[in-house]
Formats: sequence, structure tokens, C-alpha cells
Amino acid sequence: MTDIFVNIPTSDLERSKAFYTALGCRIDPNFTDENAACIVWDENIYFMVLTREFFGTFTDKTVADPATTAQVLTAFSRPSREEVDATLEKGLAAGGTEPRDPQDYGFMYSRSMEDPDGNVVEFVHMDPVAAEQGPGALQEQQQ
Repeated sequence: MTDIFVNIPTSDLERSKAFYTALGCRIDPNFTDENAACIVWDENIYFMVLTREFFGTFTDKTVADPATTAQVLTAFSRPSREEVDATLEKGLAAGGTEPRDPQDYGFMYSRSMEDPDGNVVEFVHMDPVAAEQGPGALQEQQQ
């Protein structure tokens, strides 16, 4: 089994914790202190939200400002279009912003959101046939 830890910078750790818990995540107190918070999406996926200063101790590179620079877009699947919309509404109510219109490709529906620091999180629903066999299989099935 592989666990995924995505490290993202924040300028306000408490604000980030409040934002991600509003989305339904929980915080693992064993790996949370004044420098970092372990945001648990599920049993194998975590965000390590790090203060910008602490984040900088893990790299010799300049830490990008997510408000002006996109370095990564992290996407999470949802079981339905309605769940995508509901998740976005929770995030918008908690201080997130939606930088672009929803994307509807027929076989896939997605919405992007920026957390209060500007880190981009996307929520996606894909038709089960397209997810398993590719979008072409869904098109063939619909013909």
C-alpha cells in the first residue's frame, strides 16, 4: 500500500486547518504542531500544510507563492456531479475561490477551487465506464 503526502505552503496555518476541515477532512494531531498540520483526506491521502518558513526547510529552491504561481493541481474524485458541486460549495463558504467555470466534458465533470493561499484543488466526477475503459468506450456505448 502507498500513502500519498502532498506538501503545500500556507501563510496562515489556522486558516488552512479551518478551510480543509470545512471540506470534510480531519486533522491528525500526531503530526500537527505550530509549523504544520496533517490534513487527512482518507486513509492513504494526506496534505501536509506547512507554514511557508517551515516548507522552505525542505528545499533549497525558492518557495513559490501559490497566489501567483501554479506548481501543482491536485484533483480528487467524487462519486457524483452533485458531490463535486457540494464540495465546492463547502469550500467557497469557507473562504475558497473558484478561478474558472466548471468543466463538463460529457464523460467527466470537474470544478477547480483555490484555498485561501491560492493552492489549487480540483474535484472530479468521471462516468464509471469512462473511468474503467477510457472516454472512447463511453462514446461507443452511447452510439
